[in-house]
Amino acid sequence: MTDLDREICLCFHVTRRKVTNFIRIEKPRRPGQLSECFGAGTGCGWCRPFLEKLFEEGVSNGETVADIPSPEDYAKQRSSYVREGGGTPPPGATPVE
Repeated sequence: MTDLDREICLCFHVTRRKVTNFIRIEKPRRPGQLSECFGAGTGCGWCRPFLEKLFEEGVSNGETVADIPSPEDYAKQRSSYVREGGGTPPPGATPVE
């Protein structure tokens, strides 16, 4: 799996590639518009800061190189976020560990 194929939104299984292409092709004006990319960021909310980083980089220089934790760490951090009351994943989301 390449870095582009990693899921950014674990609730709706949206990959970094999908978000990057959405930013490049659709040219959203604000980060909230990334929700139009297969619902990214509209589930538990964990991925929103990462989506905002990708948006800022994509808009400013056309590249999205945001530092995102390894898939394992990303999932563990999201699990902690959800368990602490940060948000509720919808049915069908990647399970919380």
